[in-house]
Amino acid sequence: MQIVARGVGDPAVLAALRAVPRHEFVPEESRGQAYEDYPLPIGSGQTISQPYIVALMTEALALAPGSRVLELGTGSGYQAAVLAAIADSVWSIEYFPTLAKEARERLARLGYGNVTTRVGDGWEGWPEHAPYDAIMITFAAPEIPPRLPAQLKPGGRLCLPLGEPHGHQALMLYTKREDGTLVATGLGPVRFVPVQRGKPGREPPRQP
Repeated sequence: MQIVARGVGDPAVLAALRAVPRHEFVPEESRGQAYEDYPLPIGSGQTISQPYIVALMTEALALAPGSRVLELGTGSGYQAAVLAAIADSVWSIEYFPTLAKEARERLARLGYGNVTTRVGDGWEGWPEHAPYDAIMITFAAPEIPPRLPAQLKPGGRLCLPLGEPHGHQALMLYTKREDGTLVATGLGPVRFVPVQRGKPGREPPRQP
């Protein structure tokens, strides 16, 4: 597996990537490319991340079998499925209603009953189910959303692409200390779709 050659070694993460059928999470016309190591469009101007980045971000969270995870940016549901293959519970928020509906139906059909999804502005997090052992953000953010640190357990980890939304970002990992402060670790340059803010509902037209 090329992901191993690039430094991902967590057995649980590698097992999750082998178990989750990535081709089920991409449009039918892209299924022949589903396992290539690059992102693919999924509609609404969004993408499914390349397998290496999915593996890298998942490994960075250091999930245990009983972990509770918040994901901001459901997309097709693929990253949520990988998280759910390791963690106990995953809560995932998607800004675009069409993607959220498709992801919810897809995850249910494939048996990922430990994933709960909703439509919303992920910037606010999901405080009703906090605290979380880990939080993953799958859109480019210019800063850590200010309400998220309080939703993370002491010792918990937060991973996000930090930087200007329409350029390159730095993939960052933050670990929360007992006193509530965050310790940062850089994981390398990345490029993600930009954050969406405000009331969900309006979507860009889908390409024919």
